[in-house]
Amino acid sequence: MTSSFSFNPLPLPAELDSLRQEVRSFLGEASKDWSGWKIGHSWTGFDKDFSLEVGRRGWIGMTWPEAYGGHGRSGLERYVVVEEMLAAGAPLGAHWFGDRQSGPLLLRLGTEKQRREFIPRIVRGEASFCIGLSEPDSGSDLASIRSRAERVQGGWRLEGRKVWTTNAHKCDFMIGLFRSKGTAKEDRHKGLSQFLIDLRTSGIEIRPIHDLTGEAHFNEVVFDNVFVPDDMIIGEEGNGWSQATAELAFERSQPDRYMSCFPLLPMTIDRLRSTDTRDRLARQRIGGAIAETVVLREMSLSILGQLESGHSPANEAALVKDLGNSHEQRIPELVRELIDSPACIVESDTFNELQGYLTQTVPTFSLRGGTREILRGIIAKGLGLR
Repeated sequence: MTSSFSFNPLPLPAELDSLRQEVRSFLGEASKDWSGWKIGHSWTGFDKDFSLEVGRRGWIGMTWPEAYGGHGRSGLERYVVVEEMLAAGAPLGAHWFGDRQSGPLLLRLGTEKQRREFIPRIVRGEASFCIGLSEPDSGSDLASIRSRAERVQGGWRLEGRKVWTTNAHKCDFMIGLFRSKGTAKEDRHKGLSQFLIDLRTSGIEIRPIHDLTGEAHFNEVVFDNVFVPDDMIIGEEGNGWSQATAELAFERSQPDRYMSCFPLLPMTIDRLRSTDTRDRLARQRIGGAIAETVVLREMSLSILGQLESGHSPANEAALVKDLGNSHEQRIPELVRELIDSPACIVESDTFNELQGYLTQTVPTFSLRGGTREILRGIIAKGLGLR
């Protein structure tokens, strides 16, 4: 049996060190007053002022064409910036989805009008995007969605609900997947289309979903007779399934899939050093966690190389996401064991606040971007096991 998985190495050249130091210097100053709570949120943390400053520094849309306001830089340069931002726990949510997914989708499949109108706004950090995929009663079975788009004069009417939509209540636009033909029972992957939706449109109701922390970064979005102009469909009508699944390769392979807990590791190492511990087991376990991070980083970089060469490494991205989930979910418990301290949120202590926040949040990591069961089904199919 031949595996269809490929992870060719993609090294980071030394000439990127100056960019890395520039980003670190900026973050060193910007992060002085960040709490552990804010650091823990990182790429879901919504800070519009921070995103506007990142845009001013040219760190959004780094690889995009200059004709649309992008900066024409390499994917490796962007990777360095993202890696440093996540390592510091920077609040990226106001521009994260636009930079990672929505912008590349519009550049690849959008009309010239869509590119001219939206890409520069994403680059400047002005336009925030969310992704409308999951629906109530569908779980991670994306092909079972029932929200519908009906063609009307001049455009489409949208009806239905999306759920678990990150930061929808704070975003300006959604790229949503709707069934424009057929039924979920009979057609599954056919008749799905993507639409670019202004969230201020009449008929849209956004209902925040509060969690046990009292926060609500997830939302349910209800569409009741919502009109979307014809020029806001993305790509080819009925081709939404392949468009959306190709987009997921960007989502599942990024550093956020193994670095969401990373800021806790350097703090833990500092704590262990301050106690002058000579516990060999502690050193081994920290070394193991760092080694896992390095391996996942190399796999993620390899996928970046494939994406830049025009491939869609869906199998590899699913594997990185699944392994990354397991890695991240182990870290808070590892820290609790090594420090011998229960997770508790102490606002005056950045370490304890971060540890407490991540402990109560990591169970959700195996849901976002596709559940563990869905991912392992993709991996098994890629290995020829199903």
